[in-house]
Amino acid sequence: MATPEFDLGDIKRRMQGAVSSLSKDLGSLRTGRATPSLLDPIQVEAYGSSMPMAQVATVSVPEPRLLSISVWDRSMVTNVEKAIRESDLGLNPMTEGQTIRLRIPEMNEQRRKEMVKVAHKYTEEARVAVRHVRRDGLDILKKLEKDGAISQDDEKRQAAEVQKATDDAINEIDGVLASKEKEIMQV
Repeated sequence: MATPEFDLGDIKRRMQGAVSSLSKDLGSLRTGRATPSLLDPIQVEAYGSSMPMAQVATVSVPEPRLLSISVWDRSMVTNVEKAIRESDLGLNPMTEGQTIRLRIPEMNEQRRKEMVKVAHKYTEEARVAVRHVRRDGLDILKKLEKDGAISQDDEKRQAAEVQKATDDAINEIDGVLASKEKEIMQV
């Protein structure tokens, strides 16, 4: 069995992956404002396969509460419209030729609170992912110390570095959540 390698850079990269995944998940949450990332999770049935919206159309934000979707292929307009209707975003597309307009309605207080709960759920998943990475790193350090590959002092020092990286990632996650929560609750 190969001796595990400890790489703090890899641990930090994996933690950063959890943060970026959270940012992507939160970006797809509907707030009161229109953002192109709102349509990222929508898959469109195109040319016999399921494709992301970005591969069949251009999404722009002409007004704060309006998304404009310019479909590249005229034959795909109905498929894009259908995909939007079937998504769980609760948006009603209006078609004008090859352009689909989506008006983003105001969210009521209850809906905003529900969105904040979803944001908290995503955030907790990201925190758990970071903690798993920390645990993996600490397990490797303990094994290396047990096998005599590193000294106890080195193990303690590197464990402290792993903890610092964990704290930094958790703080970044909390910051991302705070900004998204503020955005959601904004009337």
